Amino acid sequence: MAEQAKAMERKGDLRQAREQWLMGLPLLPHNSRQANWIQQHARSLEVASDRVQPPPPREYKWAKRLGPLGPIAIVLAKSKALLGAIFKLKFLLSFSAFMGFYWAAFGWRFGIGFAVLILLHEMGHFVDIKRRGLPADMPVFLPGMGAYVRWQALGVSMETRAAISLAGPLAGFLASVACAVLWWQTGSPLWAALARSGVVLNLLNLIPIWVLDGGQAALALSKVERAALLTTSLALWLVLGEGIFFLLSLGAGYRLFLTDDLPAHPSRVTTVYFIGVLIAFGFFLRLLPTQNVGFVPQ
Repeated sequence: MAEQAKAMERKGDLRQAREQWLMGLPLLPHNSRQANWIQQHARSLEVASDRVQPPPPREYKWAKRLGPLGPIAIVLAKSKALLGAIFKLKFLLSFSAFMGFYWAAFGWRFGIGFAVLILLHEMGHFVDIKRRGLPADMPVFLPGMGAYVRWQALGVSMETRAAISLAGPLAGFLASVACAVLWWQTGSPLWAALARSGVVLNLLNLIPIWVLDGGQAALALSKVERAALLTTSLALWLVLGEGIFFLLSLGAGYRLFLTDDLPAHPSRVTTVYFIGVLIAFGFFLRLLPTQNVGFVPQ
């Protein structure tokens, strides 16, 4: 790939050279010197191509067949800003409906707060994907069900996929901490309820089954590493007495006995990351009130 990209640069085809360099980016560890060099070189090629190579004119032969609608079709085809606005509109409309669902179910204060917690969880995935230079769409929300971020995982290592999966719960943890700080500062039971709801929501998402974030991260773990995850979950359940960690233990036990999805190259980094997030949630959960704090959704 590098040789082909260099050949394109020598010919002056800077745009294609940039695309060729970026094709190799998902094959490298995201924090390696080679990956950083490719990202910087791609940016310099983009600047140079814009300076010396104006975008080539496109022929929209298909637009001629549309008659009077042809000019409108050409504008739509060339307008990246408009397409971006459509995707953002999809995000805004779905999030508005999502927030409205919880507003109607729990009242406007808790409904908005809970929807924002889920938004921050999904933005954790989105930001981690984008910082790695990978394509991703803004989150899409399904009222009463959940949300997802669509991204291109082709050619991405299992360790990177696991890190992206765990980035959502990590962002959710930080959001819950922010709610707890506001509760400690104001004494408002609303923030305590949101903090605990955020913790439970993200811990449920870490159960290593199906399409949950924990299930995707577990794909990078070997049998021994899954056993470590099971041991950690059981220990947290016994120490804290929180039933959510028992559910995590059941999920980890289930994945421990699966043999058809074991990775060829297990990731110890993912194991440490996964267990670290669980322990952080457990420690934080210990600091939150376990009884009713006086907040009643309305």
